Amino acid sequence: MMMTEIGKTVAAGEGRLLGRMRELVEVESPSEDKAGVDRAGELVCGWVEALGGTVKRHKQKAFGDVLELRFGPVRSKRGRVLLLGHLDTVWPVGTLAKMPWREGAGKIFGPGLLDMKAGVVMALEAIAVVKALGMERPVTLLLVSEEEVGSPVSRGITEKVAAGCEAVFVLEPAQGLAYKTARKGIGNYQLKVEGVVAHSGVDFERGHSAVREMARLVEVLSGFTDLAKGLTVNVGVIVGGTRSNVVAAECTADVDVRIVKASDAARVERMFRGLKVADKGCRLTVSGGINRPPMERKPAGVALFKRAKGLAKELGFVLEEAATGGGSDGNFTAAIGVATLDGMGAVGQGAHAVHEHVVKGKLVERTAMLAGMIARAGIRD
Repeated sequence: MMMTEIGKTVAAGEGRLLGRMRELVEVESPSEDKAGVDRAGELVCGWVEALGGTVKRHKQKAFGDVLELRFGPVRSKRGRVLLLGHLDTVWPVGTLAKMPWREGAGKIFGPGLLDMKAGVVMALEAIAVVKALGMERPVTLLLVSEEEVGSPVSRGITEKVAAGCEAVFVLEPAQGLAYKTARKGIGNYQLKVEGVVAHSGVDFERGHSAVREMARLVEVLSGFTDLAKGLTVNVGVIVGGTRSNVVAAECTADVDVRIVKASDAARVERMFRGLKVADKGCRLTVSGGINRPPMERKPAGVALFKRAKGLAKELGFVLEEAATGGGSDGNFTAAIGVATLDGMGAVGQGAHAVHEHVVKGKLVERTAMLAGMIARAGIRD
């Protein structure tokens, strides 16, 4: 069976898989460190060229370069598949000294390993296996440099590259053991209330407290949450005032919004833009908006999952389907109508946490699944 052969081939290269994961983890690459992300990119480009791939660098000034890495035949009757990942992490330079690569109890620990350097290396191994078994097809591996901070420069590149592909496989970690067919959209709003400053003991009645007004607005914002529709509004950060004996002149709030359907975005926008102050001595400014559309569960994505479920059965396990409230760059590709399947990277726990790790025993199986999907999946395949 095809998947049995793929599994054996992946297992034979497990040493290389693990070695490269460690190499990549030990190149620290926080989103804001262009030089670090570019060093990680150079390491990957060396592996790509050794595999016969071509490298296109989308140069950036403030962030690391975005890498468009192409494999397989230039001309083919089969559609191109996009493997989508990122090289940046949330971990600052120096984290390795406190969180070094280590193995124990069937787990491998390291900053950025689960999210998502393991997935990047797994993608290269999967491409190598497909090539070795004579199953090549056009494949693009797109590695962005600032996904962890919202993909401010790479979104347009991702959408353009994805538009020329039949399917997108996102290398983010699994949801437990499951692949993801849906993700919530994400919005970030900023509220700023400007009041009138006054001495709270001498001129209290002359003041108009920005903090008090923001407290009122927080209650209004909390009322926007509609759990039945999957809409959540969270006021996560509030900053205001200077001293306890001063009526606050200014208060700001950062608000996170999650939506299930793209059609909810207009409703959310209306609600935020319709906010008003109760104290006419204060002034409200609202900025921000929905910056990552939802990855809705659509038939094309479900078809990819069903193909993956069949491949998993060949390998002897049951693959589950999941949805999540977190976002990824797969939100962008799904929103432009390209069939997208997410959570195809490593299995583990603790993304963005000090116990971040992957399950060692699942790496071969997950890499084999990725190789099988490259070889077999596609809307017209």
